[in-house]
Amino acid sequence: MAIRFDNRVAIVTGAGNGLGRRYALDLAARGARVVVNDLGGARDGSGGGIGAAQAVVDEIVAAGGEAIPNAASVTDEAGIESMVAEARDRWGRIDILINNAGILRDKTFAKMTLDEFRAVVEVHLMGSVICTKAVWDGMREAGYGRILMTTSSTGLYGNFGQANYGAAKLELVGLMKTLALEGAKYNVRVNTIAPVAATRMTEDLPIPPEIMAKIGPETVSPAALFLVSEEAPTSMVMNAGGGGFAAAHVTLTRGVAVGADDLTPEAVAARLDRIRDRAGETVPETGAAQLQGALTAPAE
Repeated sequence: MAIRFDNRVAIVTGAGNGLGRRYALDLAARGARVVVNDLGGARDGSGGGIGAAQAVVDEIVAAGGEAIPNAASVTDEAGIESMVAEARDRWGRIDILINNAGILRDKTFAKMTLDEFRAVVEVHLMGSVICTKAVWDGMREAGYGRILMTTSSTGLYGNFGQANYGAAKLELVGLMKTLALEGAKYNVRVNTIAPVAATRMTEDLPIPPEIMAKIGPETVSPAALFLVSEEAPTSMVMNAGGGGFAAAHVTLTRGVAVGADDLTPEAVAARLDRIRDRAGETVPETGAAQLQGALTAPAE
């Protein structure tokens, strides 16, 4: 059965270029009405204007779709609330939010200023929080919502020179996990995508041109669209790029229980191999499962 978005209204942030543009075009091609949000600034977040968003809207309209542009920064609470209100006034609802907007200010941690750290966290984490908060109550009241966060391999696994970006991106996974639990009874499903794509965000990476040619945004978009469809799961982290798709998990090993008479750092050090042993590891569904795992760990 084909995945369609007829009569659905979607907001895509950072949709003036790269992945966001591709998501917006593909959603519209499958019937969605799309708010194309983009600050229109440089990769580091400087500058701005409606041009980038308008260009994507023009593409959608030329192809027979419906879309409106918006140039509010995702960190501007009033601007985002106004954007959401405009979409609701025009189309009566908001069904989908893709939090894609982001900036880069890469440096080693030693050379990075706290302002450079805060700026990246503000856009990626708080920008996603602000946009999600603006649509959350409406989705709960409607009994339907699909929200997609954007993490990164840097957040999941680390990357040299991206402490600010990595911190922000993993925080989004934690946000998603909790919102998936809180939204479940309202049919609001929340997921996260970890894309690898050739965009202006990745243009400085030492990736050979022949590989970059194989990881365009169109190789990621199928995962994003599935994760905001009616058939979407919830609380999933999906890695996507180059036509490959995989699930990422935070796992919990079986560990080991140490007796009350031996609760010392030395006891932990002596059992490190057993603590690390991944045989029989699980994927907890909630944070409370960590406590359960600790209480049921195999004893010495």
